[in-house]
Parts: sequence; structure tokens; C-alpha cells
Amino acid sequence: MITGEIKNKIDQIWDTFFVAGITNPITVLEQMTYIFFMKMLDDKQLQEEENARDWDCEVENPTFLNGQLWVNPEAVSDEERAGVPYENLRWHVFKNFGADNMFKVVRQSVFEFIKHIGTGEESAYSRYMKSAIFLIPNARTLAKVVDGVDSLDMNNRDAMGDVYEYILGKMAASGTNGQFRTPRHIIRMIVELMEPTPQDYICDPAMGSAGFLVEAVKYIKEKHATAMYVSEEVQHMKTSMINGYDTDQTMLRIGAMNLLLHDITAPELAWRDSLSEQNEDQSCYTLVMANPPFAGSLDKGNVNKRILSYANTSKTELLFLAQFVRSLEIGGRCASIVPDGVLFGTSKAHVAIRKEIVDNQQLRAVISMPSGVFKPYAGVSTAVLIFTKTNCGGTDRVWFYDMRADGFSLDDKRAAINDNDIPDIVERFHNLAAEEQRTRKEQSFFVPVDEIRQNDYDLSINKYKEIERKRVEYEPVKDILARLEQNEAEYAKGYEELRSMLEE
Repeated sequence: MITGEIKNKIDQIWDTFFVAGITNPITVLEQMTYIFFMKMLDDKQLQEEENARDWDCEVENPTFLNGQLWVNPEAVSDEERAGVPYENLRWHVFKNFGADNMFKVVRQSVFEFIKHIGTGEESAYSRYMKSAIFLIPNARTLAKVVDGVDSLDMNNRDAMGDVYEYILGKMAASGTNGQFRTPRHIIRMIVELMEPTPQDYICDPAMGSAGFLVEAVKYIKEKHATAMYVSEEVQHMKTSMINGYDTDQTMLRIGAMNLLLHDITAPELAWRDSLSEQNEDQSCYTLVMANPPFAGSLDKGNVNKRILSYANTSKTELLFLAQFVRSLEIGGRCASIVPDGVLFGTSKAHVAIRKEIVDNQQLRAVISMPSGVFKPYAGVSTAVLIFTKTNCGGTDRVWFYDMRADGFSLDDKRAAINDNDIPDIVERFHNLAAEEQRTRKEQSFFVPVDEIRQNDYDLSINKYKEIERKRVEYEPVKDILARLEQNEAEYAKGYEELRSMLEE
């Protein structure tokens, strides 16, 4: 998790924006992301240049072209048409400029450069960066922000995930925005459970900052390294493999930048309400991983009628599950975080969506997570539902796991601890044959589908878990009373002795 030192640095950067009059948390996040991106682009090429020197070769497809000028495609003045050396656009160069000169270069050149990366092809990145606006008002503010960001280790992607988590936590604390980040280790757990491949078509219909999509890309690069040498699969990964939607253009920009830093140059990202009629996705993805919003209701009049056919409701957590089923192709897999209410809710819609997943699809696993997993954003208890789309059933038994610890304390501090069930969850899930002999007194077990049907499709683990109660022997009440009387007598005796001493 994030250290106190990094928290202090982020707080100082945050305060710098507030002092400059930028007080909207989502705007602060967006502007900070632009600055992070500028540094990460340069850090990435510096690493590539170092590797190239080690292997005595040239950097392939460099972002910054040595010895050349960059010209803004939208240049209007003679000064802009003259261009600026690529070198001046690099973080390690412009950070050493004087405050006024740096402000001019960043505002007029560097920011316009990051908006136009990849010009020449219509991509999600270019599409959503077109509307980006640089809002840092003056040289002094920019200089302080650059100094603060320069002190962060941007090469450590895990650390940057923690930074984003902390920033989004500050947004949640402000009470003005609903976005919050799924903890990085929970995302990684879900990705390891689902094992994405280079052949997958992956979608997150509520992508936010693209955490699931980025982690899927990282996993594929780690586990399928040979695929990186097959041009067709590389092209697929950079384009049609990754699909994400969100209703917040700011988060789309952040997600696009995040993916670009992981070499995903042209993902399919769209500004879209995944539950509306405008979403025509049906039977087109092989893998859905998501943590959809589940804090509210929608006007059913704005919801896609095909989604309502699965569950006639206005609750977003149920509607998203229905959309996941709809959007998957036959054989496609889904892992979704859901609030506990989805597992045991008694409304007609709750039962209908559970019945759909159990009877018409193949429900594979229900992983119950403790309520503190999403702190400090929210204290709601959640679970992970894992199912495969079949449209012909196939659920014969469901694997349940009771996660008790995720490697961090379950309070607002979320400090690192030794107890961590996540490695065990991943190992057991990929070796389900060994689970058959486990009893319901253990942390994981199977439940036959007929029993689930008999319980009105209730998927809460407590419905099926057997609690082992140990008999506790207490000493007889008369012995306790005798001991209390003895203590009282000794107290009275001491009181009288003290009183006598005072009278002497």
C-alpha cells in the first residue's frame, strides 16, 4: 500500500492545485494525470534507450524523435509552424527550464503534443484527448506541481496504482464524485482467476481508469510472452482485444492514457451508457471483468429493453449483470464484483437474474469478500461472481469461498498485514478437483445446484456454510458469587483501614 511519504507528496501537489483555484476533485485528478503522463512518456523512452544501448540497437517507434522538430498539426501562428525540438518536449529536459519558460513550453507544446500522439489514425486516445484542456493557471503552480511529481517513482506501476487509489480516495472523501478505484490487488486476483489469453476479446463496460483492462494486458504479456512475437496477435492486443465504456469523458481520457503507456495504441473505448439503447453489444466478447456501479437506480425508460428482458428492474447492479450475459458470446466468461444484496435479495428481479445465471448459464464460483475491502471509499460487503455463458445451463455445482483477509487491515487505514487469502483463492480455483472432499466447515466448498434451487437461488455463503460450535465450560455461578463476595470483603476492609489512618 501507499506509504506516508508518498501520501504527503500527493497531498502537497493536491494543495498546490487548490491554492491555484482548481478545487473540483475530478479536475485536479485530470490535470495531475496529464502531468503524470508527460513524465511517464519520457521515463518509458529513457528505459527503452538504455535497453537499446545495452543491445547496441535503435529504439523502435520512439515517442520523441532525436534531432527532429515537432510541429503542432493545429498550428496557426508562424512560431507554432516553426516547430519545437522533440528534446524540449521531454520531461527530463523541460523540468530544468526556468518557471516561465517551462510554463510556456508545457502549455503551448508539451500538452498539445500529448493530445496529438498517434495523429494519423483515429483512435480512442486521439478521440478523447481532443477535448482535453490545460487548466494550470500560472508558472509558479506548474513549477511546484512538476517538482512534486518529479519526486515520485513513476516507473513502479504498482506504486502508481497506489497513487491513483489514494487520489481517488480523496475524491470519494470530498463527497462530490462517485468514482472510486477497485483495489489493485483485487483486480489482479480476478485477472489471475480468469486467465485472459491473447485470443480473447476483453470488455469492461464500466471501465473507469481501465484498471481491469490494463491488468489483463500485463497478465498476457507475463504469461504469453511468445505471443508478443506474433504480429497478428500483437495487432489484436493493441486494437480489438481491449474494449471499455464509461459515461465520464475524464475517466475515458485517463483510461486511454493508462492503456497507451502499456502499448495499447488503439483500444475500442467509447463514451457510452452500457445500459442504454445505444449499447448494441450482443454476443461479441469472450471475457468480461468489471466492478460496475451499484449505488442507485435508473429510470427504466432509459434502459435497453433487451436487458430488461433478463430482469425487469431499475437497480444498476442487476442490470449490469444482465448486460454481461447479453454481451458475452457462447463460451464467454465473466467475473463481476457485486454487492452482497445481489446474492440473497428476495425481490422478483433479484431472483430472476440469479435464476438466469444458474439455470441458463453456468455459474462457477461465488467468492465472498469482507466488508473492508473497499475502504476507505465504502464499507459495503461484496462478492465476486464467476460464470460462463452457455444459454443452455450447465451449472451442476457452485464453488464457494469465504475470503477473510486480503493482505490489508479491514479498517480505513488499510495497512499491510500477513493474513492474505488471495493466493489460496487462486490456487484452489484452478484446482477444483481437490475441493470435492472439503466439508462446509472449511473455508471453501461445493454446493450442488439442486440445493441452491431449493433455497430460491440464494447465493450467500452463510446460507450453506456450517458453523462449528465448540462447547465452552464456565465455572459455576456460586463460585463466581463467592469470589465476588470475597473481593467485596477485602475492599471493605481496606476502606476501613484507610479511614482509620485518616482519623489518627
